[in-house]
Amino acid sequence: MRRIAQPSDFFKGGQEIEAEEIGRWQGGQLELSARACEHPELRSFLLGIQPGRTLTGTVLEVHNFGVFVHLDGEPDGLCTGYVRVIDLTWSRINHASEAVEVGQRITGQVIASDTYQGQVTVSLKALQEDPLIRFADHTGRVMRGLITNIAPFGVFVQLADGVEGLLHLSELTDEPVESPDQLVAEGELITVRVAGVDLQHRRVRLSSPGSGEDV
Repeated sequence: MRRIAQPSDFFKGGQEIEAEEIGRWQGGQLELSARACEHPELRSFLLGIQPGRTLTGTVLEVHNFGVFVHLDGEPDGLCTGYVRVIDLTWSRINHASEAVEVGQRITGQVIASDTYQGQVTVSLKALQEDPLIRFADHTGRVMRGLITNIAPFGVFVQLADGVEGLLHLSELTDEPVESPDQLVAEGELITVRVAGVDLQHRRVRLSSPGSGEDV
């Protein structure tokens, strides 16, 4: 796991090593990882963790790409837990610091345990109720929502905590425009109709207001 310039900096001919099989090349040759076996205590810890297991730990570092977590029970001096920004919360956030902070105790569900990376990928939102499930019966309703993002093809509207829908540009106007930001702005409240909720792909399709129940 240390950075080296040449394999000879670490190995010598005739040396016996322990390595993990991580794949096979054409012709039957094995692809091996010595780094996966470099730290026996770490390897034992990682092999004992299965996807779906619930783990608790303490946040050590918060970055724009994710969060590093010291997991309970991991070998001393290591930090094996990692949470991607997308796995922190169902809500849209711009930075991981909007969801957690250094020193915070968190509990998540294991996505994967990787001996090669020496890392356990964890999801916090896997233990949280998906807000879209409760929102599924809103199809046909007219609602007010906040524009959170503007794309060339339409705007994303927040209708509830953790629930955003797409209003296509064609639903905003019949007139030709180059971009939706000629018509609306981020942070603006807008009235829309929930045209459909796709739970499988986690998509909410919006249309211009029409007949429906006001909420």
